Amino acid sequence: MVSIDEVARAAGVSTATVSRALSGRGHVSAGAKAKVEEAAKSLGYVVSASASSLASGRTRNIGVLVPFLDRWFFSTVLSGIASALMRRGYDITLYSLTADRGERHDVFETFLRRGRVDGVIAISLELGEEETERLVELDLPVIAIGGPNPHLTTLTVDDVAVARLATEHLLALGHRDIAHIGASPEFDIDFHIPTQRRQGFEQALADAGIEVSPSLFEPADFTIEGGFRAAKQLLGKPGGRPTAIFAASDEMAIGALLAARDLGYRVPEDLSVIGIDGHELGEFFRLTTIDQFPMGQGERAAEAILGALEAPDDEAPTHRPGELPFELIVRGSTARLPA
Repeated sequence: MVSIDEVARAAGVSTATVSRALSGRGHVSAGAKAKVEEAAKSLGYVVSASASSLASGRTRNIGVLVPFLDRWFFSTVLSGIASALMRRGYDITLYSLTADRGERHDVFETFLRRGRVDGVIAISLELGEEETERLVELDLPVIAIGGPNPHLTTLTVDDVAVARLATEHLLALGHRDIAHIGASPEFDIDFHIPTQRRQGFEQALADAGIEVSPSLFEPADFTIEGGFRAAKQLLGKPGGRPTAIFAASDEMAIGALLAARDLGYRVPEDLSVIGIDGHELGEFFRLTTIDQFPMGQGERAAEAILGALEAPDDEAPTHRPGELPFELIVRGSTARLPA
């Protein structure tokens, strides 16, 4: 195994210079840095994580708390975090937080207190008061996506505003019989995002002078299959059918597109459909959506945690909330209601 001394001899510098050049901490001239990197590459030298941790007091590892690993949105946010951290030489440790109180207790009382991470990112998790206290007690930078949490730095999306924008797009196209595919109660957890999106939907209708009809709401489980089943119910009911569907996620919206096709409806001639997320399949299905840039959310969270870690000791991190962007992307699944 190649040692740091061998790299120093090959580069013609001190071991301290090698350490500074490869860790990024401390000043090293561009010339010396290039020599060290070339020597390390030619010798196949890799910085020992344990040695680096002992020398710096840092693990170069970030803990990430996530409620679901098998959902597109969360995996995409996680991908953004991982990419941004990897570029800066950081590893990640994943902690899957389910609704099980015992498992959550172990994460906050045991795993996070082992001193194996330099900071924590929580993705769309509504943390209890005791859980928040445990994170604060770690005395580490913590960034929360979702929120708000008054005790933590949070990056938030205004889900009411997102839903209003989606609904207002359909209203501007002349639609009045607009159905909403939201979430069943068991999925309305962690900041009640589905409830907020339904509120935005109903607010936009009320502002347009349209009475909200319970028959035009159908719950689903934020999957393509769930959206398919919900749209089948909405479009197959006797009586008047909706001319447009606003789904609380792109995956449910894609399911609605497939259900409409299955029932012989043309999109957008017979039915307009809009979703939320910015799913990678949206362009393929020509889905109009409100893009909330999940990959960018992860990258921004990673940049925030690294900024807190690398800030000078005399600059205490502030807990200022940050608004995350969203944007209406109009494609081929929505159109003006025929006169």
